[in-house]
Amino acid sequence: MKSKRVLFLFMATLAYAEDKPATTATLSPPQKSHVPRMSYIENGSIRLGVDLNLGGAITYLAPVTNLDLNVINSHDWGRQVQLSYYSGPVPFNPPGTEMATNWSFLGWNPIQTGDDYGFKSRVLAYTNTGRALYTKFIPMQWPLKNVPGECECEVWLELEGPVVKARCRLTNHRTDPTQYPARNQELPAVYVNAPFHRLMTYTGDKPFSGDALAQINGELENKHWPQWMATENWAAEVNDAGWGLGVWNPDVLSFSGGFFGTPGMGGPRDDSTGYIAPNRCEILDHNIVYDYHYELILGTLKEIRARVYGDAVKPASLSYRFEQDRQGWYYADATDAGWPIHGELDVKLGGQHSQIFSPGFMMRGEIAHRLTIEAAFSNAQTNATIYWRRLDNKDFAEKQAQSFVVMPDGLYHHYEINLGLSPEYRGVITQLRLDVLSASNLTARVRVKSVTLGPNVLSSENK
Repeated sequence: MKSKRVLFLFMATLAYAEDKPATTATLSPPQKSHVPRMSYIENGSIRLGVDLNLGGAITYLAPVTNLDLNVINSHDWGRQVQLSYYSGPVPFNPPGTEMATNWSFLGWNPIQTGDDYGFKSRVLAYTNTGRALYTKFIPMQWPLKNVPGECECEVWLELEGPVVKARCRLTNHRTDPTQYPARNQELPAVYVNAPFHRLMTYTGDKPFSGDALAQINGELENKHWPQWMATENWAAEVNDAGWGLGVWNPDVLSFSGGFFGTPGMGGPRDDSTGYIAPNRCEILDHNIVYDYHYELILGTLKEIRARVYGDAVKPASLSYRFEQDRQGWYYADATDAGWPIHGELDVKLGGQHSQIFSPGFMMRGEIAHRLTIEAAFSNAQTNATIYWRRLDNKDFAEKQAQSFVVMPDGLYHHYEINLGLSPEYRGVITQLRLDVLSASNLTARVRVKSVTLGPNVLSSENK
């Protein structure tokens, strides 16, 4: 029998075109037989510790002025600060493997610490220079019994004042070459202790202006965490005095998080916990090398925000050039030529509802209204449609769209669309979607070299 403790391994189960993770809580006992093997680094501000018997996951972070104040929760192996990735198939239960049926909805899910059955990830390489930590490990498939991932993960950690700067890499070696739909990733998953129960962030339309912060009601609803647009790319779990842990991922706007249990008293081994995860929808190919970075910031809300403001990039335009990777773009009812990316997205449209999505971004419509797409259309209808999503939208709306004429000749052209001609193109724009319908009985193909959204005309060609 599993204990009636709630295991907080909140997994992102969304499929391609949705932008909220179906995270859940379920029953599982804490891992009681574990013996940590810790490695630490510290500077004049903070001390950081990773557990080499849990794949090098972060299990300790405290200010040097109070080394007993570890903010990280490790009630079970689904907590900590750790890497966790998602892809298909769903469920993922290869022949000869045993799967915990309560996790069947997760699909392919290697995580840093170990699996639900208590088998640990294996560290392959490790260095501690006194100023930086590096760990390379083979993660375990969380829902399966003693099944290592067909992948390797690497984490680089260094300290800068009260900040942990992290760089993470997934290198896949899957034998299944299928390109599965994009899934929301936890970049990373972060769990804190009971005193840090106030989930604070900024959700407004005036980022980096010092505008008022918002407190997120982090209660579970139908086993799902709340999700919101963190328009300054960060969130923090803080105590009643406003001090705690901030999580900043400059490439992510969509965050999920909350608090479970009893706020106030409780340490790393207790069940009550707060959770934060920056979420980004990504395709993880069978052979991909996928990198991301984030920061953990210990301090007051004012100090956390000041760190973000000091390093944040606030571009006046957006430019996606698909020279070596997808830049966060993904598809519905479509696939591309796979990894590695060689100078373009080569997209095969699967049917009448194929869609190409941008990652999330923040751009005011009145500033950036000129969209330029460098693309080659083949066997498609002569029209394509750009949809945009605003900060005040939960999803794309039919009236927030503009069609344009394309040449289905398989040759590259620059298509310029003045989105500002629509009265619906206003406020803060947060995402784009390109829809292309296939001609009857033909398979459409779209190759895209670049997409730019800005105030200026970049080309005179519009064929």
